[in-house]
Amino acid sequence: MTKNWTALALVYLALGLAGLVGTWTFNLLAIVQVRDFVGDWVNSGPAVSSLTVDLLVVAVAGSILIIVEGRRLGMKRAWLYVVLSGLTAFAFTFPLFLAMRERTLQAQRVRAAQAAPTS
Repeated sequence: MTKNWTALALVYLALGLAGLVGTWTFNLLAIVQVRDFVGDWVNSGPAVSSLTVDLLVVAVAGSILIIVEGRRLGMKRAWLYVVLSGLTAFAFTFPLFLAMRERTLQAQRVRAAQAAPTS
């Protein structure tokens, strides 16, 4: 391994591997049982468990991203997006965070452009 593997990169890698193993455990179970994968989403079965693991791993990785990126950019109370996801849905709070992140990045670009000497 190279020296470019930070602790955060290793956490994301571990989450990726957990997602792969977790989802494919249930996917293979559905294949072995000759289940209707899409039908199982509404009727219960291995497909639901696979989807649950999939969404859970994404939510954990996204929550870590929200906290780390929020701190890196100096966003106030970024942790609140993670808390709010328990009250609303991660499908709402993560895109909301990304929108607010983009606003923060744009504000930083504007400040940098205004501070740059003009020719």
